[in-house]
Amino acid sequence: MLEDVIDLLACPACGAALTAAGGALRCPSGHSFDVARQGYVSLLHGDARPGGDTPAMVAARDAYLGAGHFAPILAAVGAAAGRALAAGPAGGVVDLGAGTGRQLADVLERTPERVGLALDRSPAAARRAARAHPRLGAAVCDVWRGLPVRSAAAALVLNVFAPRNGPEIRRALHPGGRLIVAVPTPRHLGELILPLGLIGVDERKRERMEEALGPHLELVEAEPCEAAMALPHPDLERLVAMGPSAWHADQAALGERIAALPDPAPVTLSVTVATYRPR
Repeated sequence: MLEDVIDLLACPACGAALTAAGGALRCPSGHSFDVARQGYVSLLHGDARPGGDTPAMVAARDAYLGAGHFAPILAAVGAAAGRALAAGPAGGVVDLGAGTGRQLADVLERTPERVGLALDRSPAAARRAARAHPRLGAAVCDVWRGLPVRSAAAALVLNVFAPRNGPEIRRALHPGGRLIVAVPTPRHLGELILPLGLIGVDERKRERMEEALGPHLELVEAEPCEAAMALPHPDLERLVAMGPSAWHADQAALGERIAALPDPAPVTLSVTVATYRPR
């Protein structure tokens, strides 16, 4: 619920605290943001526009995650979050690029004293995340234009397969807080890249992540998360439909390519889960 996370939120226009009144969030300067009937709020400001995942992509992601194929990532991030919060300061958990809110809901189940804020540029994702957990509030924002989060308010920031704004993450984190990032390795889904024409993982992804985060946050630990998956053909379709390859996939050709693969198809899950602290 948004009421649970109001103390985490800041006005995207002026950075002031927000309060809830009359179906909207308002700041002392008069900026106002209507709360949607589905329970989330759009904190886009000025000429910022929504984007990100479409409703179809969000539905595919929800179905794919519901089948449990990314459960090892959920568990690895949840375990790292539990360690960070056990020794961390008071404050909420902010998930950048939260998608359906499943990862954040898992963390909140492990830490019953915390509240969580799901941030995503996609209204469809925010609608889904808003009902993912009773102690979770959801908002639409553009992470590159600044986070609508009060400075030093977050005990933990999660970032799973999503954009990372290093300076803003550092500002939002409590000095004793932590950032947990899950980033795919070049081995991730490697068996599907050529057969399905998917977008591969950049070989320099970890290097570019360090360049973006390094000036603001210091690496504490990094652990591999790898597992062998067996994906039935319907879940292969959902996997493509929920990711960046969905934007350019030829559905007829994709169906033919999937049909040529074993059913289920053996696929490698390969991710690095890294924990950072503010410099």
